[in-house]
Amino acid sequence: MQLSQKELVSFKTSIDEQLSLARLELKELQDYPDEDLIATIKEVGFHCDLCARCCTQEFNDHVFLLEEDADIIRQIDPTKMEPAPYYELCDQKGNFYVSGYALKTKEDGSCTFLEGRRCTIYDRRPSICRLYPYMLHLEADEEGNVGWRQISGLNLHGCYHNDIRDEECKTIASDVKAYESSFLEQKIAFLEKARQHFTDKKLRHVQGVYDREMRRFNKGGNITVFVFYGKGFKDHEVKTE
Repeated sequence: MQLSQKELVSFKTSIDEQLSLARLELKELQDYPDEDLIATIKEVGFHCDLCARCCTQEFNDHVFLLEEDADIIRQIDPTKMEPAPYYELCDQKGNFYVSGYALKTKEDGSCTFLEGRRCTIYDRRPSICRLYPYMLHLEADEEGNVGWRQISGLNLHGCYHNDIRDEECKTIASDVKAYESSFLEQKIAFLEKARQHFTDKKLRHVQGVYDREMRRFNKGGNITVFVFYGKGFKDHEVKTE
């Protein structure tokens, strides 16, 4: 199927717009005042009470893996990860594309590595698990207003208002900004690779095909998902559980 010049330009503009937004967010993230994040961390004073609620889909949708996290999980057990949900693109052939992997969950919604409310890979757990519940990214509230989100699941699990030393707060803030920067850098690299791939293969993102294939998938069909990993795409056959 040949794409018209207009269609190719339209796709390129769409990807370029997404890239511009991601690059802008990365710059704003890097410019976010360290002292503001440090103050939030100190005020919240989170302390884990080992309830393990954050390791379930009741509180968190999925655990996204940075590429270095995926490398570690692949060494431990490659069957424990899957294409991250919320695929970003779908070409006219019905193939989906996503920027990375996520940890699998059990039937009850708990993490695949959770046993008896304890993490079985605690010393090698993914980056986001080490930082949770702290985060720093732009997110829309219920009214659609976009702002910085620094904490997840506030007052839903764990203990709060504990005293955290200033040096520890600084370390947490530095690690959070490093993680969020890596997340955006991976997204940017994914979009750049997708733009090149779609242009070379004369593909385009088609929302109608995306919606149609997702409806079929949700009824029990299979889909092909290309995951960005190792500077390229790895294809996976995904079926409804």
